[in-house]
Amino acid sequence: MKIAIIGAGYSGMVAAYDLKKAGHDITIFESAEYVGGLASGFKEPHWDWSVEKFYHHWFQSDSEMLGLIRELGFEDKVRFPRPLTVMLYKNKWYPFDSILKALLFPGLGFGLNKIRFGFVGLFLRITNNWRALEKVTADQWMLKYAGKQVYEQMWKPLLIGKFGPFYKDVNMAWMWARIHARTTRLGTFEGGFQKFADLFAEKLRGMGVEIRLKAQIKSIKQDQASAGLTVDGESFDKVLVTTSPNLMARLCPDLPENYLKGLLDLKSMGAVVMTLALKHSISKDGYYWFNVPKDEGYPFLALVEHTNFVPKENFGGDHIVYAGDYLELGHEYFSMSDDELLERFVPAFQKFNPEFSRNWVKKIWVHKTNYAQPVPLVNHSKNIPEIQTPIEGLYFASMSQVYPWDRGTNFAVEIGRKAARMMK
Repeated sequence: MKIAIIGAGYSGMVAAYDLKKAGHDITIFESAEYVGGLASGFKEPHWDWSVEKFYHHWFQSDSEMLGLIRELGFEDKVRFPRPLTVMLYKNKWYPFDSILKALLFPGLGFGLNKIRFGFVGLFLRITNNWRALEKVTADQWMLKYAGKQVYEQMWKPLLIGKFGPFYKDVNMAWMWARIHARTTRLGTFEGGFQKFADLFAEKLRGMGVEIRLKAQIKSIKQDQASAGLTVDGESFDKVLVTTSPNLMARLCPDLPENYLKGLLDLKSMGAVVMTLALKHSISKDGYYWFNVPKDEGYPFLALVEHTNFVPKENFGGDHIVYAGDYLELGHEYFSMSDDELLERFVPAFQKFNPEFSRNWVKKIWVHKTNYAQPVPLVNHSKNIPEIQTPIEGLYFASMSQVYPWDRGTNFAVEIGRKAARMMK
């Protein structure tokens, strides 16, 4: 078959890989001038590694992603450092990257709160019954079982940070997925995620897959003459779309009204991430990931010092720091200039390190996307669009369909392979 794939993120590329191995003729259309999707990166001339536009890492439990890397022969390029994650309590940062350190966290108080925290964590790691958990919100469930103090200190700030005005609407299966599958060790690829995406694309081209960059698709329609589909007038037997639900709806106006409505009813959060190259380290203690309580006046959700995860020597000695946030569409950050956003963030940077000043900043980059974090509501499994759409030969695979799992490259690979199996 002649198959078109829209999007050269991990879902699109792995689907192309599997479908090409099955003997099909594959063309990937990508609107950007690079592959990698939301896991793509950028690189300065004096850097050996690229930096992700939206901070990424792998977990040791990411079996789909790590399995693909092994299959491609790149396993020796995976790195699993042990960075330090911290959480704030009474203006002091405490390690929070293991069960033991979490139990020692003073914000939990003593006695019953620690027991409830441990019980909830253990239950969510053991149970596989996420369908029961999607019937209730995380806000309700955590208040009931973790208790008010544990919930408000530990879990409520996470929900508010991730989902803003929707935090009370998110179902408990989302929280289960985060705790059930994630590990404390975090992984990356030698050279950065963009290096992996480029090597993967090179492998695909070597197999005969055509990758068209800077290819902005306008429409996908049914081809009455051939009973197939057309992508901007070019005929294909089957098409896989790996974009956001909103873009899928715009590209495919021939979809039935109920399927289109399902796509457009899905809620999601956007993201704004500032990356800085600094002269000095912002963390005096070598911390990697700061879980930031936005309800205490911080203007972002996370501060991530990337060069406390991988050495600064990979970046010509620059200290690389991210300040990122998930935001509802229309938030002022989406319309602010890079310099305006930096001015907004500087006072917060000085909370992490009082010595921080504007002249530490060598360069800043700000990346924005409208589609970064799906919002799973109660009974969300009923709202997931089918991969095989009602139009014959048209398929859709996005991070809105990896539920109950959270978005991430591991589940992008999983759903891309699932779509490919259905298309063979």
